[in-house]
Amino acid sequence: MSWSWPERPRRVVVTGMGAITALGNDVPTTWDGLVAGRSGVAPVQAFDPSRLSVRFAAEAKGFDPSSVLDRKEIRRTDRYIQFALWTAHQAVCDAGLPERFEGDLAARTGVILGSGMGGVQTLFDNVLLMGQRGPDRISPFFIPMGIGNVGAGQVAIATGAIGPNFSTVSACATGGHAVGEAWETIRRGDADVMLAGGVEAGIHEATIGGFASMKALSTRNDDPAAASRPFDRARDGFVVGEGCGVLVLEALEHAQARGAAPLAELVGYGATADASHITLPAPGGIGAVRAARRALDKAGLDPSEVDHVNAHATSTAEGDKAELAAIRTILGDHARNVSVTANKSMLGHTLGAAGAVEAIVTILTLRTGIVPPTINLDDPDEAAAGMDLTPKVATKRDPRVALSNSFGFGGQNTALVFRRWDA
Repeated sequence: MSWSWPERPRRVVVTGMGAITALGNDVPTTWDGLVAGRSGVAPVQAFDPSRLSVRFAAEAKGFDPSSVLDRKEIRRTDRYIQFALWTAHQAVCDAGLPERFEGDLAARTGVILGSGMGGVQTLFDNVLLMGQRGPDRISPFFIPMGIGNVGAGQVAIATGAIGPNFSTVSACATGGHAVGEAWETIRRGDADVMLAGGVEAGIHEATIGGFASMKALSTRNDDPAAASRPFDRARDGFVVGEGCGVLVLEALEHAQARGAAPLAELVGYGATADASHITLPAPGGIGAVRAARRALDKAGLDPSEVDHVNAHATSTAEGDKAELAAIRTILGDHARNVSVTANKSMLGHTLGAAGAVEAIVTILTLRTGIVPPTINLDDPDEAAAGMDLTPKVATKRDPRVALSNSFGFGGQNTALVFRRWDA
């Protein structure tokens, strides 16, 4: 095939989506749970959490990998890879693409799928096995099951996509980076189709213990469903979650040529660094401000055109306050007219998957006009005065442009700007 590059950046649309979350193992079930204001947070079931000070999480429930893998493959893949394969399959089917790519479509399709921690269960279990029984007992699949890039590689193997393929790793900004970099890949002509997103399956005694040791987690063992409370004065930390989000991004002309109906248009992406602190946001959320401004500049949009913000909003004291300040700085007086929602109040913090999952929710808000609630918001932070944080109950709006924020440990920030598809 011949290769050509566009004279100007191409328009990029979303044509398919897939998800696994604590509220459901597909997009429709997750969306229904969010709109209803249901919490996916509950006592940990994957292992006995009795040794931990925090004994709850937002686990994916009832996930069955046998729909995409046989028994041998299940034994040879970590849970995070299983999530990735099932969610990518959902997204490809949703886009109306063939399950297996061939010819030019294979050559012009790529995968950018990130994970903040990779195969956590595989990594810790094999290290413990080595300590107990020696290195000769380590599984030969330890490395290919545990490293963070193999999810993207396995999705390519499953689909036949032989275009650009790599993983992003930026903690809680991972999914946002993956979607944004996939957008750039199509815009510059290096692919026509990209499967992009984030995945995390890190609910393990060691990871929950580590976050708890940092004092980063809520300790509401007596009421897990109320533990994740973004923007609430009584917030006391985030809740570890797991899941996956995959979007099919496609050059507009390619989607139109095959008769695909766009779900939304991705029009802007910004990425910045705080260069300030390992875990705390830069004062005033200035790194988030710069990311959003870059995304809006690329989109050719004024901040006054933003109708909705899907907030990163982890339920940490400093993080939420910095994001509220950033939203005010980005939007100015217009901030009072914009709906804001915090999905982590129900999904927990899915870490590397969060940016992709929340991008999907943002698109559904644009398509339906429904803004999912921020649950557990009983006493809003004083920094939110005059802002619409969608407390407790979903609302109906008419958004055309939405901003989705993601921020990672290390001071890594992403902003994605989506526009409703009205054509």
